[in-house]
Amino acid sequence: MNIVLLSGGSGKRLWPLSNEVRSKQFIKIFKKKGAAPEDGVSYESMVQRVYRQIRSVDPEADVTVATSKSQVSAIYNQLGTDVGISVEPCRRDTFPAIALATAYLHEIKELSADDAVVVCPVDPYVDADYFHCVRDLYEAARRGDSNLVLMGIEPTFPSTKYGYIKPFKHPDGSTGYTFTEKPAREKAREYIAAGAYWNGGVFAYRLSYVLRKSRELLGTDSYQVLLQNYAGLQKISFDYAVVEKEPGIEVLPYHGTWKDLGTWSTFTEAMEEPVIGRGILGEGCERVHIVNELNLPILVMGLKDAVVAASHDGILISGMDESARIKPYVEAINQQIMFAEKSWGSYQVMDADKGSMVVLVTINPGHHMSYHSHARRDEIWTILRGSGSTIVDGMEQPIKPGDVVTMAAGCRHTAVAGKNGLQLIEVQLGDEIDSADKQKYEL
Repeated sequence: MNIVLLSGGSGKRLWPLSNEVRSKQFIKIFKKKGAAPEDGVSYESMVQRVYRQIRSVDPEADVTVATSKSQVSAIYNQLGTDVGISVEPCRRDTFPAIALATAYLHEIKELSADDAVVVCPVDPYVDADYFHCVRDLYEAARRGDSNLVLMGIEPTFPSTKYGYIKPFKHPDGSTGYTFTEKPAREKAREYIAAGAYWNGGVFAYRLSYVLRKSRELLGTDSYQVLLQNYAGLQKISFDYAVVEKEPGIEVLPYHGTWKDLGTWSTFTEAMEEPVIGRGILGEGCERVHIVNELNLPILVMGLKDAVVAASHDGILISGMDESARIKPYVEAINQQIMFAEKSWGSYQVMDADKGSMVVLVTINPGHHMSYHSHARRDEIWTILRGSGSTIVDGMEQPIKPGDVVTMAAGCRHTAVAGKNGLQLIEVQLGDEIDSADKQKYEL
């Protein structure tokens, strides 16, 4: 089975745990299953949960993630480097993203144009039956009886946040479908009574179909041409560009659990416990959730229907209903990203001032950061934990806790972690400290 997971999001609605680099699908709130008691409690993210569920249904599934460049490191960190990635140079809505991913599968991964693929969001909260339905969509697309096969999600209430797939009968007795985006509540009730489904954004098709649509609407189906001209492509959704205009559609129903965890209210509903991290719910607390990524205790008393979230990017204390209106407030906050996952580990900004920055760097066992240099700043590394080696201007030396390594501006350098990983404090010194001041080299 070939699957494309759409991974987007700007990271504003679940601030401070999410940001421009770390969208909601990378936040770890789900307890890992089957961990040994001596290992303690550990958590997985939405993308890890979805990936695990796919593998449980089809261990041989070929998974590709369509995402922005800013998310690539986090995906590799959480899923490993075996997953395929179709990188969008910028955001151009779902049709260009799906067209680019389809061309990537055809040209880079060398899938036949007759092969089928299922495209679905990376962040639904679902049970395993969802991916059994995904597999059914894939098989239906492989048969080729319809140009598009959609998943219709059985609605549980008249939501005004989702699109609806409405069946109707043609004069010849065959079934057709119409689509409505985010109707008023009364209309949603009418649609549900008439047998409509929620549109969960899950599509299956043969590659040849979307390659043809790409030629018609974007002028090309070439992966390299799409990639090079991506910023100038028409910004349009797959639903509007393709689904709503396609007469040859089949809809397969899904009757299981499905939630869109897009706000703190719905996000906390998926938490298996009210507190993650160091937190205490004191007297008078009712329906309160704490998510704390800091190594500091949080005590909450006397609050009802509230969420308290803390990370290195900030602290949120909000009523649950009010938390859905967080976006404009977060957009007004001008602050650099303080924490990010990389393909090799993670970094956490501990202190930043004009002319200096202090960063805690964690490198996973057996991994290394890129071999790079900076033109406008010096760096000093102090090794805290683990062991490994540094390579500075081609010279490799072993490192251990307490060692100090100094790199002047222009030096090529990297750190390589041993089998137990590596943690170090990086002090950056320079008149102009900028993330763009980085030149990468082959190691």
